[in-house]
Amino acid sequence: MTFPSMRLLPQALLILTLSACGGGSAPGPQPSPTPPAPAPAVPAPVIHAVTVQKASGSAEARLPCNRVTLEPACGLRLYQVMVEAFVDADAAANFGVGYGTSHHRGDLAGITASLDYIKSTGVNAIWLTPIFLSAPRTGQDIFADRLDATGYFASDYFKIDPRFGTLDQARQLVDEAHKRGLAVFFDGVFGHHKGDVAASPSGLKPAGGNNPVDYSNPDTLAFYREVATYWIRELKIDGWRLDQAYQVPMPAWTSLRAAVQEASRSVTYAGADGQPVRPLGYMVAEVWRGESDIAQQAYGSNASPGLGSAFDFPLRYRLVQTLAGEESGLSGRPAANLASGFATHLAYPDHAMPNLMLGNHDLVRFGDLIQRAGLGNPDSNGYWLRHKAAFTFMAAFSGPLTVYYGDEIGQEVPNFAAKVTGDCASAGLCDDHVGRDAGVVDGVTTAAPGARARELKDHVAALLKLRDINPALYNGSRTHVFADNALYIDRKDHGANRVLLVMNVKEMPASVTLDPAVVSAATVLTDLVTGEQVKAGADGRLVLDVAGLSGRLLKF
Repeated sequence: MTFPSMRLLPQALLILTLSACGGGSAPGPQPSPTPPAPAPAVPAPVIHAVTVQKASGSAEARLPCNRVTLEPACGLRLYQVMVEAFVDADAAANFGVGYGTSHHRGDLAGITASLDYIKSTGVNAIWLTPIFLSAPRTGQDIFADRLDATGYFASDYFKIDPRFGTLDQARQLVDEAHKRGLAVFFDGVFGHHKGDVAASPSGLKPAGGNNPVDYSNPDTLAFYREVATYWIRELKIDGWRLDQAYQVPMPAWTSLRAAVQEASRSVTYAGADGQPVRPLGYMVAEVWRGESDIAQQAYGSNASPGLGSAFDFPLRYRLVQTLAGEESGLSGRPAANLASGFATHLAYPDHAMPNLMLGNHDLVRFGDLIQRAGLGNPDSNGYWLRHKAAFTFMAAFSGPLTVYYGDEIGQEVPNFAAKVTGDCASAGLCDDHVGRDAGVVDGVTTAAPGARARELKDHVAALLKLRDINPALYNGSRTHVFADNALYIDRKDHGANRVLLVMNVKEMPASVTLDPAVVSAATVLTDLVTGEQVKAGADGRLVLDVAGLSGRLLKF
């Protein structure tokens, strides 16, 4: 049924009660039969309708990914793999123990076997959790064994842990990824290590304690400069994800970043088309804190810049609060909550490139958060619609993105939703590691995604590929247009490439009437996903229908 459009003031809520109208009557008098019992009342459809006359904000072009100049890192679409939990393809390389609910037999060969699938999700890069040697100590307990499996406490930064595979397998993985046009990023833990760490090839060791290390001693910085550049030259990796970046002082990050950039300029590899490619030298910091700490501990300042990119935890939490519920339980936030997430970028210096993700190995899976908030299960439409809406929002984000393995198929941990408050570590159900479940890779693993999961994956792939051909999505200025309880609208511009993001975060359908000024007097909007065209009426206005729990990307 088509709802009539009506001009309303912004943020108005319209409830339309529709009644059916009967047809003609039979000629002449008719007998009056006994009237039947009245049918149960059917609730009238409810629609949220607004008219937007002008954008509420101005174009944001300060940060690199909001500028017209194309920045390669802004277009990154990373696929994160938790190596020990992902795919087992090498019987000789197994930890057999770890945090979370996986088989704990993931290995480098399993990732190589999955590269075609990973490429098919629409990403253009992969990030591997640490794969360096974590040699077990005599008498260490099960918790130390589990920590070894994560790779986050290395004992030798210059060797591949045999429980993940071999150096040759690591080289094959990187080479095969590059042939497919996928950049490869290793996980760098440059602030702590496991006990008496092995010396570098030049004989250096980090100074001080092992967690954190002592950067006041110049040997520490020299050691980690050697780590950071060794793997770029040895395997031609494209850069680093940086664990607990707050442990490394800002001057050291400035030095490490310069070393990585210099090393990246010194080597090339053959790309997907056979042409030489230089490693990107991208470095993204993990500072699992608020925007002020991220600015101080990762980015630095305009006068003293540190790293160029950091994960956008503040916006991620607002996205999850709005479409699911965050780990602490906060849920049901209005669409306007998303605008407050973007406001956190004001705390960052001018060189910052926030990297947005929906989840990672330390967070509860989005699917489980939907269930925890009581908003749907995998057998309900809302579960899948909320995933699609979240990825549509991410698709319109100016800057690099990260997709945690399995999120593209709506993966959830079976029989887990509520927070485990008992001995969660022994059960493998703590919030900060429960999402490390076994990878499900179509055509590779025994477990296969269902029909709804495949549909979601195809939708995600379509969205990510749209970013490739629409620079406004990943490298465009953002103009906030409108937000209220249900609707969120942004405009993205990169020269002549212009896209409107329209989100409906509630279950009720919505209708948006746009005055010509909002879309530069464009008379046609084309839905980038469906191809549907929305044409202006005689008054120049465009009326958009937005289904509940959905997002639309409209080019004009």
